Amino acid sequence: MKIGELATATGVTNDALRFYEQRGLIAARRSSNGYRDWAPETVDLVRYIRTAQQLGFTLQEIGEHLPGVWTADDPTEALARLFSEKVHMIDARIAQLQQLRADLLARSATACPLRPAPASAASAASAASAAQAA
Repeated sequence: MKIGELATATGVTNDALRFYEQRGLIAARRSSNGYRDWAPETVDLVRYIRTAQQLGFTLQEIGEHLPGVWTADDPTEALARLFSEKVHMIDARIAQLQQLRADLLARSATACPLRPAPASAASAASAASAAQAA
């Protein structure tokens, strides 16, 4: 399958396919004239990559986990494990953002927002933020 056919089948641009190839996410054989020749299963692989991106996985994460998922006896179990890990990462990031929000609120109430906020003000802002979220 030529690159244009793969692009049409997956809804991904030729440039994106070349980029995925550069990153080692997909591979093509080269014909005698140097053209890329993509195996039919590459369509499913590109669809997997695009879906993983839409679910918040970076191309680096996809590249790290792709071989294990693609060759797993039970891809569903491997994906469930990855999704669970991603949810934990998202939860940790949400906690960091909530703390940042509390710090910003505490600082915005001071005469000079760039000075460190007193510990009691940060605690009060954090408590107010938690109450507001509930």
